[in-house]
Amino acid sequence: MKCPYCGYKESKVIDSRPAEEGSSIRRRRECLSCAKRFTTYETVESLPMVVIKKDGSRQSFDRSKVLRGMIRACEKRPVPLAELEKIAEEIEQDLQNSMEREIRTEAVGEKVMEIAEDARAELAAQASEEQAWREDEGS
Repeated sequence: MKCPYCGYKESKVIDSRPAEEGSSIRRRRECLSCAKRFTTYETVESLPMVVIKKDGSRQSFDRSKVLRGMIRACEKRPVPLAELEKIAEEIEQDLQNSMEREIRTEAVGEKVMEIAEDARAELAAQASEEQAWREDEGS
């Protein structure tokens, strides 16, 4: 890593720790030439995903659009916002892991439905367990 003070190309890492909720690593370094310290951040490089819309136009993937659509769809349902945010993050992660850089809007919609169905089934199972527990407590 090049020193920002003297331009020397060698430094040693003094301290490393996770930053930004584990999505990057913060490193304290010391220049081997001038002995000044500086901080660097290391993050995983993510390639941008492009969504191909029905009319053939292309836009970069935006997780907030997926989240807004789910919020709109769940307006009259008791789904916590944190759960919807978790689902949106999971959708983005699945799409990133697919290694496809161009995705059709239909594929995004199918992924939303797939993950939302899994979440719905999970919430229904939790509600069933809570009801059984309450009935046991009442007995």
